Amino acid sequence: MYKIPLSLSQYQQKSRAWYATLPAALTLITLLTVPLLAFSQSAESTETESTETEPTENGERGQFLGAQETQYPDWFKTSFLELEEDVAEAAEAGKRLMILFHQDNCPYCNAFVEKNLAQKDIEDTLKDKFDVIEINMWGDREVASVQGNIYTEKTFAQALNVQFTPTVLFLTESGELSLRINGYYDPDRFRLALDFVSGQMEKTTTFDEFVRQQESAPSAKSLVDRPYFTGPVTDLTQRPGKGQKPLLLFFEQGSCRNCETLHDTILSKKSSRELLAEFDVYQIDIWGREKFTTAEGQTVTGRELSSELGVSYAPTLILYSAEGEEVIRSEAWFKSFHTQSILDYVASEAWHEQPSFQRYLSTRAEHIQEQGTDVNIFD
Repeated sequence: MYKIPLSLSQYQQKSRAWYATLPAALTLITLLTVPLLAFSQSAESTETESTETEPTENGERGQFLGAQETQYPDWFKTSFLELEEDVAEAAEAGKRLMILFHQDNCPYCNAFVEKNLAQKDIEDTLKDKFDVIEINMWGDREVASVQGNIYTEKTFAQALNVQFTPTVLFLTESGELSLRINGYYDPDRFRLALDFVSGQMEKTTTFDEFVRQQESAPSAKSLVDRPYFTGPVTDLTQRPGKGQKPLLLFFEQGSCRNCETLHDTILSKKSSRELLAEFDVYQIDIWGREKFTTAEGQTVTGRELSSELGVSYAPTLILYSAEGEEVIRSEAWFKSFHTQSILDYVASEAWHEQPSFQRYLSTRAEHIQEQGTDVNIFD
Protein backbone atom coordinates (compact mmCIF):
# COMPACT_ATOMS: atom_id res chain seq x y z
CA MET A 1 0.00 0.00 0.00
CA TYR A 2 0.91 3.66 -0.26
CA LYS A 3 3.93 4.52 1.87
CA ILE A 4 2.91 6.93 4.62
CA PRO A 5 4.73 10.20 3.81
CA LEU A 6 3.93 12.17 6.98
CA SER A 7 4.27 11.72 10.70
CA LEU A 8 1.06 11.49 12.70
CA SER A 9 1.70 14.91 14.19
CA GLN A 10 1.86 16.30 10.67
CA TYR A 11 -1.44 14.55 9.88
CA GLN A 12 -3.04 16.39 12.76
CA GLN A 13 -1.90 19.73 11.35
CA LYS A 14 -3.69 19.17 8.04
CA SER A 15 -7.17 20.54 7.53
CA ARG A 16 -9.85 18.19 8.84
CA ALA A 17 -12.94 19.94 7.59
CA TRP A 18 -12.86 18.63 4.05
CA TYR A 19 -12.68 14.90 4.72
CA ALA A 20 -16.41 14.35 4.73
CA THR A 21 -16.77 15.63 1.18
CA LEU A 22 -14.36 13.14 -0.36
CA PRO A 23 -15.84 10.97 -3.13
CA ALA A 24 -17.02 7.51 -2.18
CA ALA A 25 -14.55 5.93 -4.58
CA LEU A 26 -11.59 6.66 -2.32
CA THR A 27 -9.45 3.59 -1.84
CA LEU A 28 -7.93 2.36 1.37
CA ILE A 29 -4.71 3.95 0.10
CA THR A 30 -6.22 7.40 0.27
CA LEU A 31 -7.52 6.75 3.76
CA LEU A 32 -3.95 6.67 4.99
CA THR A 33 -3.57 10.37 4.32
CA VAL A 34 -6.93 11.51 5.66
CA PRO A 35 -7.33 12.28 9.37
CA LEU A 36 -10.82 11.07 10.11
CA LEU A 37 -11.85 11.93 13.66
CA ALA A 38 -15.07 11.34 15.48
CA PHE A 39 -16.85 10.90 18.69
CA SER A 40 -20.42 10.35 19.70
CA GLN A 41 -23.68 10.77 21.55
CA SER A 42 -27.15 9.10 21.48
CA ALA A 43 -30.52 8.51 23.07
CA GLU A 44 -29.21 5.24 24.48
CA SER A 45 -28.14 7.34 27.49
CA THR A 46 -31.22 8.06 29.62
CA GLU A 47 -29.80 8.75 33.07
CA THR A 48 -31.82 11.42 34.86
CA GLU A 49 -29.43 12.57 37.56
CA SER A 50 -25.81 13.61 37.74
CA THR A 51 -23.28 10.82 38.10
CA GLU A 52 -20.27 13.04 38.68
CA THR A 53 -17.78 11.36 41.00
CA GLU A 54 -16.23 12.99 44.04
CA PRO A 55 -12.71 12.55 45.44
CA THR A 56 -12.42 9.51 47.68
CA GLU A 57 -11.64 9.80 51.36
CA ASN A 58 -8.18 9.42 52.89
CA GLY A 59 -6.41 10.45 49.69
CA GLU A 60 -6.87 7.04 48.11
CA ARG A 61 -6.47 6.51 44.39
CA GLY A 62 -9.73 6.62 42.46
CA GLN A 63 -11.13 3.47 40.90
CA PHE A 64 -11.30 2.71 37.17
CA LEU A 65 -14.83 1.66 36.27
CA GLY A 66 -16.95 0.89 33.22
CA ALA A 67 -14.61 -1.40 31.28
CA GLN A 68 -16.37 -4.35 29.65
CA GLU A 69 -14.91 -7.44 28.05
CA THR A 70 -16.44 -8.51 24.76
CA GLN A 71 -16.73 -11.90 23.10
CA TYR A 72 -16.88 -11.43 19.34
CA PRO A 73 -19.19 -13.72 17.35
CA ASP A 74 -17.82 -16.98 16.03
CA TRP A 75 -19.41 -16.22 12.66
CA PHE A 76 -16.89 -13.44 12.05
CA LYS A 77 -14.49 -14.48 9.31
CA THR A 78 -11.26 -16.13 10.41
CA SER A 79 -8.81 -14.00 8.48
CA PHE A 80 -5.07 -13.91 7.95
CA LEU A 81 -5.59 -10.14 7.61
CA GLU A 82 -4.41 -10.10 4.01
CA LEU A 83 -6.95 -7.50 3.02
CA GLU A 84 -6.65 -7.70 -0.75
CA GLU A 85 -7.42 -11.39 -0.47
CA ASP A 86 -10.28 -10.75 1.95
CA VAL A 87 -11.84 -8.22 -0.42
CA ALA A 88 -11.54 -10.64 -3.35
CA GLU A 89 -13.01 -13.56 -1.42
CA ALA A 90 -15.95 -11.46 -0.29
CA ALA A 91 -16.59 -10.22 -3.83
CA GLU A 92 -16.45 -13.76 -5.20
CA ALA A 93 -19.17 -14.73 -2.73
CA GLY A 94 -21.28 -11.72 -3.71
CA LYS A 95 -20.45 -9.89 -0.50
CA ARG A 96 -18.56 -6.86 0.73
CA LEU A 97 -15.90 -6.61 3.42
CA MET A 98 -16.54 -5.00 6.81
CA ILE A 99 -13.56 -4.24 9.04
CA LEU A 100 -14.27 -3.67 12.74
CA PHE A 101 -11.59 -1.88 14.77
CA HIS A 102 -11.97 -2.51 18.50
CA GLN A 103 -9.92 -2.62 21.70
CA ASP A 104 -9.96 -4.60 24.92
CA ASN A 105 -12.42 -3.57 27.64
CA CYS A 106 -14.21 -1.11 25.35
CA PRO A 107 -17.80 -0.61 26.56
CA TYR A 108 -18.91 0.80 23.21
CA CYS A 109 -17.55 -2.25 21.40
CA ASN A 110 -19.51 -4.33 23.88
CA ALA A 111 -22.66 -2.34 23.09
CA PHE A 112 -22.06 -2.94 19.38
CA VAL A 113 -21.94 -6.71 19.93
CA GLU A 114 -24.51 -7.06 22.71
CA LYS A 115 -27.07 -4.59 21.32
CA ASN A 116 -26.56 -4.31 17.56
CA LEU A 117 -25.42 -7.79 16.65
CA ALA A 118 -28.02 -9.28 18.98
CA GLN A 119 -30.70 -8.01 16.59
CA LYS A 120 -31.56 -10.94 14.33
CA ASP A 121 -32.12 -8.82 11.23
CA ILE A 122 -28.73 -7.12 11.67
CA GLU A 123 -26.97 -10.43 12.22
CA ASP A 124 -28.70 -11.96 9.20
CA THR A 125 -27.78 -9.01 6.97
CA LEU A 126 -24.14 -9.15 8.01
CA LYS A 127 -23.96 -12.91 7.48
CA ASP A 128 -25.67 -12.74 4.09
CA LYS A 129 -24.07 -9.65 2.60
CA PHE A 130 -20.71 -9.14 4.32
CA ASP A 131 -17.56 -10.85 5.44
CA VAL A 132 -16.73 -9.34 8.82
CA ILE A 133 -13.20 -9.26 10.22
CA GLU A 134 -12.01 -7.71 13.47
CA ILE A 135 -8.80 -5.79 14.14
CA ASN A 136 -7.57 -4.82 17.61
CA MET A 137 -6.31 -1.24 17.35
CA TRP A 138 -3.51 -2.08 19.84
CA GLY A 139 -2.84 -5.59 18.51
CA ASP A 140 0.36 -7.05 17.09
CA ARG A 141 -0.98 -9.39 14.41
CA GLU A 142 0.41 -8.76 10.95
CA VAL A 143 -1.86 -6.93 8.50
CA ALA A 144 -1.26 -6.81 4.75
CA SER A 145 -3.01 -3.80 3.29
CA VAL A 146 -5.00 -3.84 0.07
CA GLN A 147 -1.82 -3.15 -1.92
CA GLY A 148 0.41 -5.44 0.09
CA ASN A 149 2.24 -3.21 2.55
CA ILE A 150 2.81 -4.81 5.92
CA TYR A 151 1.70 -3.37 9.26
CA THR A 152 0.82 -4.59 12.69
CA GLU A 153 -2.78 -4.09 13.76
CA LYS A 154 -1.59 -1.19 15.89
CA THR A 155 0.35 0.61 13.18
CA PHE A 156 -2.42 -0.03 10.65
CA ALA A 157 -5.00 1.57 12.97
CA GLN A 158 -2.56 4.41 13.54
CA ALA A 159 -2.07 4.91 9.81
CA LEU A 160 -5.84 5.10 9.34
CA ASN A 161 -6.08 7.48 12.30
CA VAL A 162 -8.53 5.33 14.21
CA GLN A 163 -9.38 7.52 17.20
CA PHE A 164 -12.47 5.75 18.53
CA THR A 165 -13.73 2.24 18.96
CA PRO A 166 -15.67 0.76 17.43
CA THR A 167 -14.59 2.18 14.08
CA VAL A 168 -16.09 0.37 11.10
CA LEU A 169 -14.88 0.42 7.50
CA PHE A 170 -17.03 -0.96 4.71
CA LEU A 171 -15.13 -1.73 1.50
CA THR A 172 -16.48 -2.25 -1.99
CA GLU A 173 -15.74 -5.23 -4.22
CA SER A 174 -12.64 -3.42 -5.51
CA GLY A 175 -11.35 -2.44 -2.08
CA GLU A 176 -12.58 1.15 -2.18
CA LEU A 177 -14.24 2.85 0.76
CA SER A 178 -18.02 2.74 0.78
CA LEU A 179 -18.54 4.06 4.31
CA ARG A 180 -16.59 4.72 7.49
CA ILE A 181 -18.28 4.91 10.92
CA ASN A 182 -16.26 6.59 13.65
CA GLY A 183 -17.84 5.47 16.91
CA TYR A 184 -20.89 3.56 18.06
CA TYR A 185 -24.19 3.74 16.16
CA ASP A 186 -27.34 2.45 17.82
CA PRO A 187 -29.15 -0.39 16.00
CA ASP A 188 -31.49 1.84 13.99
CA ARG A 189 -28.70 4.07 12.69
CA PHE A 190 -26.51 1.04 11.99
CA ARG A 191 -29.33 -0.46 9.92
CA LEU A 192 -29.24 2.66 7.76
CA ALA A 193 -25.50 2.16 7.29
CA LEU A 194 -26.05 -1.45 6.25
CA ASP A 195 -28.76 -0.41 3.78
CA PHE A 196 -26.45 2.23 2.31
CA VAL A 197 -23.51 -0.13 1.84
CA SER A 198 -25.38 -3.27 0.79
CA GLY A 199 -27.36 -1.21 -1.70
CA GLN A 200 -24.11 0.19 -3.16
CA MET A 201 -25.51 3.67 -2.63
CA GLU A 202 -22.04 5.22 -2.56
CA LYS A 203 -22.21 5.10 -6.37
CA THR A 204 -24.96 7.71 -6.48
CA THR A 205 -24.99 9.64 -3.20
CA THR A 206 -23.25 10.31 0.09
CA PHE A 207 -24.26 8.76 3.40
CA ASP A 208 -25.40 12.07 4.86
CA GLU A 209 -27.70 12.69 1.89
CA PHE A 210 -28.96 9.11 2.08
CA VAL A 211 -29.82 9.59 5.75
CA ARG A 212 -31.65 12.83 4.99
CA GLN A 213 -33.75 11.02 2.39
CA GLN A 214 -34.74 8.39 4.94
CA GLU A 215 -35.70 10.86 7.65
CA SER A 216 -38.99 12.69 7.83
CA ALA A 217 -39.34 16.36 6.98
CA PRO A 218 -37.82 18.77 9.49
CA SER A 219 -39.76 19.13 12.72
CA ALA A 220 -41.50 22.37 13.57
CA LYS A 221 -40.25 21.92 17.13
CA SER A 222 -37.55 24.38 18.15
CA LEU A 223 -33.98 23.35 18.83
CA VAL A 224 -32.86 22.79 22.40
CA ASP A 225 -31.93 26.15 23.93
CA ARG A 226 -29.29 26.43 26.64
CA PRO A 227 -27.49 29.37 28.29
CA TYR A 228 -24.04 28.13 27.30
CA PHE A 229 -24.68 28.96 23.64
CA THR A 230 -22.72 32.11 22.85
CA GLY A 231 -25.57 33.50 20.77
CA PRO A 232 -27.49 32.96 17.54
CA VAL A 233 -25.45 32.07 14.49
CA THR A 234 -25.17 35.16 12.32
CA ASP A 235 -21.52 35.88 11.53
CA LEU A 236 -18.86 33.54 12.94
CA THR A 237 -16.10 35.78 11.62
CA GLN A 238 -17.10 38.14 14.42
CA ARG A 239 -17.32 35.60 17.24
CA PRO A 240 -16.09 37.10 20.54
CA GLY A 241 -13.30 34.62 21.17
CA LYS A 242 -11.84 34.59 17.67
CA GLY A 243 -8.13 33.86 17.85
CA GLN A 244 -8.31 33.28 21.61
CA LYS A 245 -10.92 30.60 22.33
CA PRO A 246 -11.67 27.40 20.43
CA LEU A 247 -14.97 27.10 18.57
CA LEU A 248 -17.60 24.41 19.17
CA LEU A 249 -20.45 23.89 16.70
CA PHE A 250 -23.49 21.79 17.60
CA PHE A 251 -25.32 20.43 14.55
CA GLU A 252 -28.82 19.55 15.76
CA GLN A 253 -32.47 19.34 14.74
CA GLY A 254 -35.90 19.72 16.31
CA SER A 255 -37.61 16.69 17.92
CA CYS A 256 -34.19 15.18 18.56
CA ARG A 257 -34.13 12.83 21.51
CA ASN A 258 -30.39 12.38 21.18
CA CYS A 259 -29.89 16.15 21.39
CA GLU A 260 -32.12 16.42 24.46
CA THR A 261 -30.23 13.60 26.16
CA LEU A 262 -26.91 15.27 25.50
CA HIS A 263 -27.99 18.61 26.91
CA ASP A 264 -30.15 17.35 29.78
CA THR A 265 -27.91 14.64 31.22
CA ILE A 266 -24.31 15.18 30.14
CA LEU A 267 -23.85 18.87 29.49
CA SER A 268 -26.00 19.82 32.49
CA LYS A 269 -23.22 18.68 34.83
CA LYS A 270 -21.09 21.35 36.43
CA SER A 271 -17.89 19.73 35.14
CA SER A 272 -19.26 19.81 31.58
CA ARG A 273 -20.36 23.43 31.83
CA GLU A 274 -16.92 24.45 33.07
CA LEU A 275 -15.41 22.91 29.95
CA LEU A 276 -18.00 24.52 27.66
CA ALA A 277 -17.05 27.91 29.09
CA GLU A 278 -13.66 27.52 27.39
CA PHE A 279 -15.34 27.68 23.95
CA ASP A 280 -17.39 29.95 21.78
CA VAL A 281 -20.43 27.68 21.39
CA TYR A 282 -22.98 27.89 18.58
CA GLN A 283 -25.88 25.75 17.45
CA ILE A 284 -26.69 25.04 13.81
CA ASP A 285 -29.98 23.60 12.57
CA ILE A 286 -29.11 20.85 10.09
CA TRP A 287 -32.39 21.61 8.28
CA GLY A 288 -32.01 25.38 8.64
CA ARG A 289 -32.61 27.68 5.67
CA GLU A 290 -31.55 30.98 7.23
CA LYS A 291 -28.28 32.39 5.91
CA PHE A 292 -25.28 33.04 8.14
CA THR A 293 -21.55 33.60 7.72
CA THR A 294 -19.12 30.82 8.59
CA ALA A 295 -15.78 31.39 10.29
CA GLU A 296 -14.21 31.23 6.82
CA GLY A 297 -16.49 34.01 5.54
CA GLN A 298 -18.76 31.76 3.49
CA THR A 299 -22.48 32.58 3.38
CA VAL A 300 -24.52 29.40 3.83
CA THR A 301 -27.63 27.92 5.40
CA GLY A 302 -27.45 25.32 8.15
CA ARG A 303 -28.64 22.70 5.69
CA GLU A 304 -25.92 23.64 3.20
CA LEU A 305 -23.13 23.63 5.76
CA SER A 306 -24.30 20.32 7.22
CA SER A 307 -24.20 18.77 3.77
CA GLU A 308 -20.82 20.32 2.96
CA LEU A 309 -19.30 18.91 6.17
CA GLY A 310 -20.94 15.50 5.76
CA VAL A 311 -23.05 15.76 8.91
CA SER A 312 -25.38 12.75 9.05
CA TYR A 313 -25.99 12.40 12.79
CA ALA A 314 -27.78 14.64 15.28
CA PRO A 315 -26.19 15.84 17.43
CA THR A 316 -22.83 16.17 15.72
CA LEU A 317 -20.23 18.29 17.50
CA ILE A 318 -17.33 19.78 15.54
CA LEU A 319 -14.53 21.36 17.54
CA TYR A 320 -12.10 23.89 16.09
CA SER A 321 -8.93 25.44 17.44
CA ALA A 322 -8.82 29.15 18.24
CA GLU A 323 -7.17 29.61 14.84
CA GLY A 324 -10.07 27.88 13.07
CA GLU A 325 -8.59 24.44 12.35
CA GLU A 326 -10.94 21.50 12.81
CA VAL A 327 -9.48 19.27 15.51
CA ILE A 328 -12.03 16.55 16.20
CA ARG A 329 -15.72 15.81 15.87
CA SER A 330 -18.48 13.79 17.54
CA GLU A 331 -20.78 11.97 15.17
CA ALA A 332 -21.89 8.89 17.06
CA TRP A 333 -22.47 7.94 20.72
CA PHE A 334 -20.44 8.48 23.89
CA LYS A 335 -21.44 9.20 27.46
CA SER A 336 -20.11 11.72 29.97
CA PHE A 337 -16.47 10.72 30.36
CA HIS A 338 -15.76 10.67 26.65
CA THR A 339 -17.83 13.78 25.96
CA GLN A 340 -15.99 15.75 28.62
CA SER A 341 -12.68 14.33 27.44
CA ILE A 342 -13.24 15.47 23.88
CA LEU A 343 -13.98 18.98 25.15
CA ASP A 344 -10.90 18.97 27.35
CA TYR A 345 -8.75 17.54 24.54
CA VAL A 346 -9.36 20.72 22.55
CA ALA A 347 -9.71 23.26 25.38
CA SER A 348 -6.42 22.18 26.96
CA GLU A 349 -4.73 22.06 23.54
CA ALA A 350 -3.54 18.54 24.36
CA TRP A 351 -4.09 17.62 20.71
CA HIS A 352 -0.98 19.62 19.79
CA GLU A 353 1.23 17.18 21.70
CA GLN A 354 -0.83 13.99 21.58
CA PRO A 355 -2.39 13.15 18.20
CA SER A 356 -3.92 9.93 19.54
CA PHE A 357 -7.17 10.66 21.36
CA GLN A 358 -7.14 7.16 22.87
CA ARG A 359 -3.73 7.75 24.46
CA TYR A 360 -4.95 11.11 25.70
CA LEU A 361 -7.96 9.39 27.29
CA SER A 362 -5.68 7.02 29.17
CA THR A 363 -3.52 9.88 30.42
CA ARG A 364 -6.54 11.91 31.52
CA ALA A 365 -8.10 8.95 33.33
CA GLU A 366 -4.82 8.28 35.11
CA HIS A 367 -4.57 11.91 36.22
CA ILE A 368 -8.13 11.95 37.55
CA GLN A 369 -7.54 8.73 39.50
CA GLU A 370 -4.36 10.19 41.00
CA GLN A 371 -6.51 13.00 42.40
CA GLY A 372 -8.56 10.39 44.28
CA THR A 373 -11.56 10.54 41.94
CA ASP A 374 -13.19 7.50 40.37
CA VAL A 375 -13.22 7.28 36.57
CA ASN A 376 -16.16 5.57 34.87
CA ILE A 377 -15.50 5.32 31.14
CA PHE A 378 -19.10 4.28 30.49
CA ASP A 379 -20.74 7.11 32.41
